[in-house]
Amino acid sequence: MTSSAGYCTEEVADHTLALAVGLLRAVTALDRRVRAGHWDVGALRPRRVAGTRWGLVGFGRIARAVAARAHALAMVTASWDPSVPDGLFAGAGTRRAADLAGLLAGSDVVSVHLPLTAATRGLLGVAELATMPAGSYLVNVARGELVDVAALDAALRSGRLAGAALDVLPVEPPPPGDPALSLPRTVLTPHAAWYSERALALAYEWAAATIADVLAGRRPERVVVEPAATAAGQLPGMT
Repeated sequence: MTSSAGYCTEEVADHTLALAVGLLRAVTALDRRVRAGHWDVGALRPRRVAGTRWGLVGFGRIARAVAARAHALAMVTASWDPSVPDGLFAGAGTRRAADLAGLLAGSDVVSVHLPLTAATRGLLGVAELATMPAGSYLVNVARGELVDVAALDAALRSGRLAGAALDVLPVEPPPPGDPALSLPRTVLTPHAAWYSERALALAYEWAAATIADVLAGRRPERVVVEPAATAAGQLPGMT
């Protein structure tokens, strides 16, 4: 069994960075104010990006690509991911957080990069968001159900969080009246982080290359599960 995972790593990492920097620099909020007739920078006070403490919830392929981009803008990264070996954190120049609470408490921006499982559903709820520093930001480009929308709404309205950016929602597309649509100080994008014309083509190119390799008796790239041995031995090219 092979996988095309990774075809949109660059796109998701770029989108995550764009959302985070957009929040820090108040790009979308300032645009809305200008269009509403306000011409003042002091009301929102864009922040300096360099030196921002970025906490990554999860440290898989996409999170590591985000960390590399954050470092290019002189941000400091930390991550919590119990499933990742220590060497990956050190190699990526990212501090390993001992626990999720510690990561959240020490981050100005938190981005979410975990799969949705029974253990991660609602991972960021009332208690977790309450540990984040006042005036911090949340970015979710993973799965909508990882974040409790009601808890996020409360954290935003109380001022605990300065803003949030969500590329994913619990219900997609959100129906009229969905609570996510009325979240204050929030930027929403339509599960678009993965998309570019190149990424769209690459997923099919990798799948076609895998089929061609198997038909030619070659071991394909991106194998995630080795085939079981047959009675006559291993399949051609599969060792």
